[in-house]
Amino acid sequence: MGNTIQKKKQDDEDTFTCEICLETQTLPSKKFKNSDRCVHSFCTDCMITYIQVKIEDNVSNIKCPHKSCKYSLEPLSCRPKIEQKLFNKWCDTLCESSVSGVDGVYCPNKECLELILNECGDRNVKRCVCPACKKPFCLTCKVSWHAGYTCEESGETRDQNDVTFGVVCESKGWKRCPKCMHCIELLDGCNIVQCRCGIGFCYRCGKQASDFKMFFSNDYTCCQTYRPSSC
Repeated sequence: MGNTIQKKKQDDEDTFTCEICLETQTLPSKKFKNSDRCVHSFCTDCMITYIQVKIEDNVSNIKCPHKSCKYSLEPLSCRPKIEQKLFNKWCDTLCESSVSGVDGVYCPNKECLELILNECGDRNVKRCVCPACKKPFCLTCKVSWHAGYTCEESGETRDQNDVTFGVVCESKGWKRCPKCMHCIELLDGCNIVQCRCGIGFCYRCGKQASDFKMFFSNDYTCCQTYRPSSC
């Protein structure tokens, strides 16, 4: 008699009703276990579908489906019940949400695609090197590094000679005319230079003027505190 009562009690504990599909489950293995803090009962199939929908909606902090429950699902507790691919995607969503307030970009190298964060918060950063594949890229326009060319020019189709020459210009510190883009080298002397196209500009900051003489007026300044008339 005692064994019969104990067995019936055990069966009652193993039986539960899923709060999503409202079906009664008799197998304890079908019960989805979240954590010891959350006591609501759901079947594994319903919870897997629920997690998939939330992740597809880019939700990282997945709450218990019960309306009055304040607890979130714990990825590590759910891991034995869900597929590895779904678990990995959940982890990726959690990582992306944790850095959502930080300026970042994925490496443009298709064989890498590493997420790089601008943790310094400097909006003026342009040239970066991916810590994973070690290839340089532009943080501003988010493409492979366009040595010697502006972000606006980086979208143009260029042959290997253009790319190589751009690398040389960058390594030598040569500047391009803001009008005709002719490359200019300044060996010494005043930072105000005149291109062969007739445009004058500051070799340090690139600021130009339609009238070359205005660079030497007392009212003109560039490079913030730099005054060309002091040359």
